[in-house]
Amino acid sequence: MLSGEKTPPIAQVINAGLVPRFVQLLKEISQPTLQFEAAWVLTNIASGTPEQTRVVVEHGALPLFVELLQSPNEDVREQAVWALGNIAGDCPNFRDLVLQSGGLGPIMYLLSAAAGAKASLVRNATWTLSNLCRGKPPPPLEWVTPALPTFLNLLNSSDTEVLTDTCWALSYLSD
Repeated sequence: MLSGEKTPPIAQVINAGLVPRFVQLLKEISQPTLQFEAAWVLTNIASGTPEQTRVVVEHGALPLFVELLQSPNEDVREQAVWALGNIAGDCPNFRDLVLQSGGLGPIMYLLSAAAGAKASLVRNATWTLSNLCRGKPPPPLEWVTPALPTFLNLLNSSDTEVLTDTCWALSYLSD
């Protein structure tokens, strides 16, 4: 419903008070399919307006998404990295919250262990890494320079989307 509509009913889902329940479902480690679906809903909400993204953050989803980057389930990891990309891309304050929540390290690990991973996971993780470097004011360099070796590795990719987002990230850092 939220991902298939031209104008998804994000406000209606928020106003119905459902966000806390979806955040709670992220904790269901014995049910990765349920985690994935809840993460997908929250990812879609976080892609909305800044106020809608704020609702996801204020209900505590951010640290749970960081934890889910280490899920044994690849689909859950991919949805978590996508959600973090939406949150980080919303504004510099949320970008900084993702960085302060420890999101950078697990994302770099996902990309270092990407051999055999789905192309979409690598693309989403690279895009999210790019969002962690984007915005005015820029993030403190000491927060993002640990990613430079990861960017160096990504520059060896043959995937155009990965290369494009890597170049964007480096341009944000050098701006």
